[in-house]
Amino acid sequence: MNGGRLDVVFMGTNGWYDTETGNTLSILVRSKEMNVVLDAGGGLHKLDRYADLSKPTVIMLSHHHLDHLIGFHQLVRFRFQDRVTVVGIMGTHNILHELLRDPFSVPMGLLPYNIEVLEVKEGVHERPFRFHSRLLFHSSPCLGYRLELDGKVIAFCTDTGPCKNTVELARNADLLITESSFRSGESSDLWPHLTPEDALEIKRAAGAKRLVLTHFDAYKYPKIEDREEVGERYPGQLTISKDDMVLEL
Repeated sequence: MNGGRLDVVFMGTNGWYDTETGNTLSILVRSKEMNVVLDAGGGLHKLDRYADLSKPTVIMLSHHHLDHLIGFHQLVRFRFQDRVTVVGIMGTHNILHELLRDPFSVPMGLLPYNIEVLEVKEGVHERPFRFHSRLLFHSSPCLGYRLELDGKVIAFCTDTGPCKNTVELARNADLLITESSFRSGESSDLWPHLTPEDALEIKRAAGAKRLVLTHFDAYKYPKIEDREEVGERYPGQLTISKDDMVLEL
């Protein structure tokens, strides 16, 4: 797919749990031919506000932690008019069937549309569009993605600690979307995440054109001002995401 307008809507930008600063992670990429949703946290409830549901919709899951899946509970109220595909790591089909069943939610089989679940391993994939997937460094299996849409490249890398696959996915990307769960100077081998400085180093090493930070840990960044302070420290080098922010590529 080449040409046309491509924009990115940050529907939810928190990590871990919803607060007054925002919903948990869910990002909409609006392309000419389809809606691509990156993770299905609490921000997914805004999808019908921002997306054209007459187009095909692809929901790409990084991993199975609840703050990246909890938005599936809201699927029953959407009225998709075209196909819905969920892309995720191996095991996604079983996880969704466990999550979307009585007594937790409306079962997948009772939704007013069909969902195809496409489980992927590391590699290059051509369906439902061309994208790359690589394993990231996290406490549970987690995929990062490199999307090729409308002549642009978007790298989506969350949740992860520093690792070479983030750099490879972001190589010369038009946009790198990654996380900032940790505050500066923090680290953990048991629960790996990134600091703002880690994210900047990935951008530099990969030669990515733009960097947007998201998935701000709701406990470590309790106020919007905590995020804004990061942006003020690195003016022109990164963008701080907030719920309902729209970025045009």
